[in-house]
Amino acid sequence: MALTRDFKETIKARVHRDPAFRKELLREGIESMLAGDVETGKTILRDYVNATIGFTELAQGVHRSPKSLMRMLGPRGNPQAQNLFQIVAYLTEHEGIRFKLSASKA
Repeated sequence: MALTRDFKETIKARVHRDPAFRKELLREGIESMLAGDVETGKTILRDYVNATIGFTELAQGVHRSPKSLMRMLGPRGNPQAQNLFQIVAYLTEHEGIRFKLSASKA
């Protein structure tokens, strides 16, 4: 299901005015992947990239083409773990945050 332009613009506006929301969006994308829900994680990361730095800047940071990154994070993309971790590392560094993994009972 394609997102409407209004939804994308709403996310972008919220990301720009609310730094806590921006960080939580990134955290949620990473946490979804760690939980095994790669599709949701890719979708959230794609929304995060579109609302923040854009694929051109991300591509320069990870030395890949913007189109390749868009495909990786797209609905049918199947990125290698190395590429995903490189993307996550760049985004967290750009955001100036570090996530720590902690164990909890399910």
